[in-house]
Amino acid sequence: MLYIKNIDDGAAIFKALGSELRIRIIKTLLENREMNMGELAAALGITNGALTSHVKKLEESGIVTILSEYSGHGNQKVCRMNIDKILIDIASKDADPDIDSYTIDIPVGNYFNYVVFPTCGLSTVKNLIGTVDDPRYFAHPSHVDAQILWFAKGHIDYLIPNMLPAGQKIDRITISFEISSEAPGVNSDWPSDIAFFLNGVRLGMWTSPGDFGDVHGMFTPSWWFPNWNQYGLLKMLVINQQGTFIDGLQISNVTTTQLALDSQNDLRFRFQVQEPAGNVGGLTLFGKGFGNYNQDIRVRVNYSPKE
Repeated sequence: MLYIKNIDDGAAIFKALGSELRIRIIKTLLENREMNMGELAAALGITNGALTSHVKKLEESGIVTILSEYSGHGNQKVCRMNIDKILIDIASKDADPDIDSYTIDIPVGNYFNYVVFPTCGLSTVKNLIGTVDDPRYFAHPSHVDAQILWFAKGHIDYLIPNMLPAGQKIDRITISFEISSEAPGVNSDWPSDIAFFLNGVRLGMWTSPGDFGDVHGMFTPSWWFPNWNQYGLLKMLVINQQGTFIDGLQISNVTTTQLALDSQNDLRFRFQVQEPAGNVGGLTLFGKGFGNYNQDIRVRVNYSPKE
């Protein structure tokens, strides 16, 4: 997902999408996930030279990524879709310099509580932590260095630092993360109902479509096993005064007003997959050095004075 916080920041996207041929390029890549430049030009019925400038505009806007592929015939350029959604916040309060806020990045291994069941595991960008499918290693001290973790069912809890000044209240919390299901091996058709909680209050649920391993994640280490989780989807969870939303779609009526959060509150955020959910398909969280987005769990808190 590409999140554009205000309409001015979307100019490059709007220009990139303002071409019938570039729309065809996007549709073709969505059907094929990735293609080298020759294959893409042939599918569109144009020359490589005519394709290059259009692909460059899509790359500059962040819609596609160009990778180098080495083969027996030399270096080839491979074109891959970089996003699955574009969210434009036309009336975003984040664009208002008078709105107070703070941002925190939480590594995926920096959880404080968990209950997980196999298949499960965690890893740094250099090596696995302990043995896979053994939940005991989630308690190993080096779990704080993990940049990917996965489990078939259970929950994992993160403490969001509360940096709110005294006399202020939280108006909006935005949490973004790269996530997928967790199948034995990989399976892109493996739905999982993932619920979110804040301070014990169920915020809502989102269904992950699968556990993705069709191509290597752009930031996933080269040593990572090819039949394991490779990348996820970037999701944005927002709790504000109107409700709770995933990628702009409302998933519940829980509001920050209802939660009544101030500087005295702990902020305990939970990812959960377990019965009685209809699709208990596990979850995988991707941090820096894994997946397609190279980010930790990113939290932004907007606040204002109490009335």
